[in-house]
Amino acid sequence: LTLPQFVQLMDNFVGEEISLPTVKRLTAFIKGEYKQTKEEKMQQLEKVHRMSHVAQRKQLLETLFEKWDSNACGSLDLKEVVAVLSRFKAGMGKVALMKAKEQLCSRYPQVSRVGKLSPKAFQTFLELIASEFTGNEDETIDNLVRFLTTRVEKSHTESLQSSARRKWLQDIQQAAETSGTSMEPVYKAVFKALSQDMEAHGDNKRISAYIALLEENQLSPEQGQVLLRYVACTADDAPYVLNQVLHRDMKGVSFSAIDQGQPIYVPRVQLHGNIHFWNSDRPVEERKGSLLVLPLHDACWRVFGILGLDTLQDQCEKSIFLTHEITFYEGVCHAFSKAYHHICMRENVLQVAVTALDWLYPRTPSIHTVTTYLVTPGKDKNYALCKMITTDNTGKKEIHSSPVVLLREENLLRDYLFKCTDSSEVTLTSIHGEHHIAVPLHDLSRQTLGIFDISIGQHKKLPPEEQKDLQKMLKMAQAACSEILQRCLEETEPTHVLEAERVANVRHAGILFHRFMLQELRECV
Repeated sequence: LTLPQFVQLMDNFVGEEISLPTVKRLTAFIKGEYKQTKEEKMQQLEKVHRMSHVAQRKQLLETLFEKWDSNACGSLDLKEVVAVLSRFKAGMGKVALMKAKEQLCSRYPQVSRVGKLSPKAFQTFLELIASEFTGNEDETIDNLVRFLTTRVEKSHTESLQSSARRKWLQDIQQAAETSGTSMEPVYKAVFKALSQDMEAHGDNKRISAYIALLEENQLSPEQGQVLLRYVACTADDAPYVLNQVLHRDMKGVSFSAIDQGQPIYVPRVQLHGNIHFWNSDRPVEERKGSLLVLPLHDACWRVFGILGLDTLQDQCEKSIFLTHEITFYEGVCHAFSKAYHHICMRENVLQVAVTALDWLYPRTPSIHTVTTYLVTPGKDKNYALCKMITTDNTGKKEIHSSPVVLLREENLLRDYLFKCTDSSEVTLTSIHGEHHIAVPLHDLSRQTLGIFDISIGQHKKLPPEEQKDLQKMLKMAQAACSEILQRCLEETEPTHVLEAERVANVRHAGILFHRFMLQELRECV
């Protein structure tokens, strides 16, 4: 138990109406009776040491990855890494290297397909190599890190450039973590990063930028099974580009970038002959400049859209994209993908909550209201709670498109929600005679991801049958959320149990709740 968890456990145990002398007697009893054997103490120390060791290794390898990924593109070229590693220990480890590569490609099939290493795959690769050598694995990892570190050299200017670019990419992720389920702050952060880099490292070129996402083409499938919908763009281009749809049978190179999974660069659009110009008002003689289309990949390297940039607004005849710029734009794509899927994950968690509450309400008339919160980072490393869904005693739900943000110092009467978040344990309280049960939804490391704030009015507890149904709902909601988070974490294809999860390739999060409910029912029969 952590300190907040222990305090919450004791708080729930003693209740609200216990006297101070009784609390003191309980404290004295626990102090006198709690004993830790030597074996338990050693196990605890070993666990702490093991966790510390894993964290240190992760940090070491992440730092090495960043050093190699000097342009912050979010991935490393597998061939380049293998070529350098083949010289480790004067080439004596080539057999271990090939064995490790084979195991890596077996674990992550997309690595052999695209030839790219994510930070997680890079760490796994080095650990697999180390495991193939005889001797101490930690020493081998340290030797590998030292060897790879000496193979990367950056000038002071390159280091400053890399540092600035990483900060802009982090701003994209921060926008996702603090925006509830809205994509607008993420789009703004992407275009701001592109603009800042153009000013600092791109000769101040005037660029247009746009993001288009793949959708199933339901209205005109004869034009292709999927289409590209332009969901965001730089302000000047909005009248011509925003909400436009590109089909496969239209001019353009975007679908070629999608099919190839590689950026497509057109240095002179006026000479290409297959470019789609959204602004038909622009005279033909002014349709000059460079175009770059980059595919957006998810964690499994499946393409889900494109990021496009062009210099048609720039009057300079030689306005082109340089290699270091293109590499950085790949990093922007990677950062956007992480941000986009983070928000998708939160939307899926909320969909599970909606489905779970729909199931619960007909069965628990004693519940007055349920308010669903998501935990988001706040200022100065504190966190905030975003009120996302409010459900009344009829089951009617209000989903807040602009969530109400709760800060601890401004909501003393809601402090039980923050205690629940801190401890990741159920918290009971009474406010002006109204009883509340705050129940956490955990992430995969048992940190609090969200909270159900359940009001049961004047009742001190629910009737047994209703309590049983509430516990069942909470168990299934947690199982469904854990699966969603696991899918986001793994760089492998998800497993579907119900046919409905495969329909139109849409993994409807609400179905997961019913799937776990059905599985439990099967186990009970």
